[in-house]
Amino acid sequence: MHPKDQDQQHDIIDEDLYEEIDDEELYELVQQERQRAIQREKERENQKKPKRPFPKWPFWLIAIALVFNLFALIPQTFSVPAIDFLIASAKLSTQDTIQEYKKAVVVVETENSKGTGFSISANGQIITNHHVVGEEKEVTVAFQDKGLYSAEVKEVYPDVDLAVLDVDEKELPFLPLAEKGVSTSVGEKIQFIGNPLRFNGIANEGIIAGSTNLNDLEQEVTMLNAPVYRGNSGSPVINKEGKVIGVIFATMTHEEKGKVGLFIPIDYFYEKQGETTSIYK
Repeated sequence: MHPKDQDQQHDIIDEDLYEEIDDEELYELVQQERQRAIQREKERENQKKPKRPFPKWPFWLIAIALVFNLFALIPQTFSVPAIDFLIASAKLSTQDTIQEYKKAVVVVETENSKGTGFSISANGQIITNHHVVGEEKEVTVAFQDKGLYSAEVKEVYPDVDLAVLDVDEKELPFLPLAEKGVSTSVGEKIQFIGNPLRFNGIANEGIIAGSTNLNDLEQEVTMLNAPVYRGNSGSPVINKEGKVIGVIFATMTHEEKGKVGLFIPIDYFYEKQGETTSIYK
C-alpha cells in the first residue's frame, strides 16, 4: 500500500469478500417503495376529509423512512453519497455499452484483499494495480459471465502501481485500450466499472479534474471528480469512444479540488510494455 501524508489519502482495499447484491434490483426496490408511498398518498387524498386535509410533510417522512428501512437490510452502513452511486449505477447499467464493458471487468481477490481488474485481450491478459496483488504470485479472478479463474501474476510495475495477470483461457471478453498518447482534457466525461465496498460490477461516471503529482510516484496522475470507494482500485477508466484511458488506484483530498479519485494514465502501461501503439484492440 502507498504511504499516507496529511494531504493524501490513498485507496484502501476492502478486506472482506464482496456480497452479491444486484444494483439494478436494488434500484427497482427503491423505486417500488417510492411508488407505493405515492399511491398511499393519493388514496389518502381521495378520502373525504373536508375539515383537515392530509398534510404533505408526513408523506415525505414516511417515504424517507421506507427508503432508509430498505437500505437497513444491507449489512453495511452507507453514507448518502454511497447510496447515490448505487442508484447511478443502476441507471447506467441499463445501457448496452455498460453491459458489454462489465463482461470484461473482474473481481481480483487474494487471501487478504479484494479489488478490481479488467481483461485487455481475448487470451487472458488482465490489468490491475500492484497494491491489489501485493507480493502474491497467483490470485483469483472472477468474470461476470465466465466465472472463477486462477490467474498468474506475470508482471508488476510498483513505480506506477500496475500489474499484469494471466489467465489460461481463450475467447475471454476484453476492453480495448486507447492508443498511446491519447489526449484528455479537464471536464471530459468518463465512465468506470469496479467492485467498491461489498458490491460487484458497479458502473459510474465522472469528469476529469486535472493532473497532480504524488510523493510516492515519479510521474503525474490524473484526478477524477467521481464516486471512488474502497475496492475500485484496478477499475478501468473508459472514454466516450469506449477505450480505456487509465486505471483507478487511489483517492486523495486535494487542496483545491477536494476529495478526488486518481487514475494511472494508460500511457504508463505502454511505457512499461515497450509498446508505441495499441496492440490490444
